[in-house]
Amino acid sequence: MPITVSIVEDNEQLRETLARVLNRADGFECVGQHASAEAGLEGIPKERPNAVLMDINLPGMNGVECVRRLKQLLPQTQVVMLTAYEDTENIFSSLAAGASGYLLKRSKSAEILEALRDVQNGGSPMSTHIARKVVQSFQSSARPLAPATSPAAEPTEDLSPREQEVLDLLSQGFMYKEISDKLGISFETVTHLHPPHLREAPCPHPDRSGGQGAAPLNLPSGVRLAARRGPPAGFFPPAFLKLSP
Repeated sequence: MPITVSIVEDNEQLRETLARVLNRADGFECVGQHASAEAGLEGIPKERPNAVLMDINLPGMNGVECVRRLKQLLPQTQVVMLTAYEDTENIFSSLAAGASGYLLKRSKSAEILEALRDVQNGGSPMSTHIARKVVQSFQSSARPLAPATSPAAEPTEDLSPREQEVLDLLSQGFMYKEISDKLGISFETVTHLHPPHLREAPCPHPDRSGGQGAAPLNLPSGVRLAARRGPPAGFFPPAFLKLSP
């Protein structure tokens, strides 16, 4: 069965190019093209694709809000942002709204196809530059911990040497496959390095998780650990808080 994909992109030329790339690629089928978030919310529930390629800067409703609403309608559909924006506000607002991946529009066709395969296998594909920003932001949030005597303090949770290796390589901009080759471990091991005690941990900020029922982000364990410790000061801008109903 092919991976079915819907596209939400207001640039007609790019939208049609993406559709051609998908339909010509082995194992893919473009089942819908939409020029706005509103059109996507109307059409995608009928198309029921495996994945959606979503732009952010759309006429009317933006792509981040579209993701949030779409995940409430189709929680099993994976959304990969495909955008020109690479600022932390849009990155983390998109991920918190329910997106499973974040690619820049300058990504090559092969990288987009690989990302769609990855997201179907439980991964969270990101352009190298975006992955570095994610890791660096969470590393910054993980360093300053509350004193042990503070009522708000949590027990220190150290990463295993292997998890730290993966986190360090991600912060240097290595792709999952490159990390797999470099460390001599499987691709699945890289994308699913989650300590057992963190796998079922509840999100510390329910209003930032994309709504109840939204699938948890399948990010490297170091990112999940940092998320439990809380974001750095100013990490979620005021605009982000408006995403919650």
